[in-house]
Amino acid sequence: MTAPLTLTVNGETRRTEASTIAKLVEELDLTPEKVAVERNGTIVPRSTLGDAPLVDGDRLEIVHFVGGGDAASVDDDSWEVAGHRFTSRLIVGTGKYKDFAQNAAAMEAAGAEIVTVAVRRVNVSDPQAPMLTDYIDPQKVTYLPNTAGCFTAEEAIRTLRLAREAGGWDLVKLEVLGEARTLYPDMRETLRATETLVAEGFKPMVYCTDDPIAAKQLEEAGAVAIMPLGAPIGSGLGIQNRVTIRLIVEGANVPVLVDAGVGTASDAAVAMELGCDGVLMNTAIAEAKDPVRMARAMKYAVQAGRDAYLAGRMGTRKYADPSSPLSGLI
Repeated sequence: MTAPLTLTVNGETRRTEASTIAKLVEELDLTPEKVAVERNGTIVPRSTLGDAPLVDGDRLEIVHFVGGGDAASVDDDSWEVAGHRFTSRLIVGTGKYKDFAQNAAAMEAAGAEIVTVAVRRVNVSDPQAPMLTDYIDPQKVTYLPNTAGCFTAEEAIRTLRLAREAGGWDLVKLEVLGEARTLYPDMRETLRATETLVAEGFKPMVYCTDDPIAAKQLEEAGAVAIMPLGAPIGSGLGIQNRVTIRLIVEGANVPVLVDAGVGTASDAAVAMELGCDGVLMNTAIAEAKDPVRMARAMKYAVQAGRDAYLAGRMGTRKYADPSSPLSGLI
């Protein structure tokens, strides 16, 4: 029996009983036709790997093709929040749908990777009733627990503590409402809740007014994303103040996502054209006559708006500027 050889393969010492380079490649569970081998500084032609004997002390480099460039290529337009990376920039809610099946179908049509979920009491009278997790797998889709319906910092903090206990989530959506008619956020309570949650290790994405000063205060308090409203929750009015949304985007060092007020696909495109990192919506999809089709439209609108923002729109002018030259007219 031949004594094992001691080789250096890709910088690491390796013992082998392989007699040729081809046998060594196969021992490594590689396909000879898909690799290139350099031995002692000289490339060994692939056609001769089966005839190339190994010698004790050989130094080999074995390479193959991988995706070139940085880990995130120029075509990678993913985004990151609190260490979590996502491809889709559309976040959808899980309320107001006909049933969980319709919700799941809309989420899939939207291509969403994050869904917001409210924290509510378990129905102890019917513990076998269907649950959202039966239709949308939290192992495949990121659940973003929110504090919908909370009107004080204490209520919101308590809700998210329970959410973390139930599912282990630390990435959460915080909203503290001021009053029921407009569902506008109470920024004083929101800021107070943000500070407490951050101190407890939460990573809050925070619903807020479209106020650049308030947005910066939330970021300084530790919010991992700023989520200004486009219009009142569930109103479908679209982006009411593009100037302030744009100012928030320009001043933020964390992701900015429009949250609330989107009514149709053009509203989502506008949010993205303003430079937002994403859009969150619920009612616009759930209350559409065809929620699944609207979800798909929102997916395309977010993509189109993002492309338009990256492309850089033309400048605006006060007067016409003809596309065709006027000189040389007949």
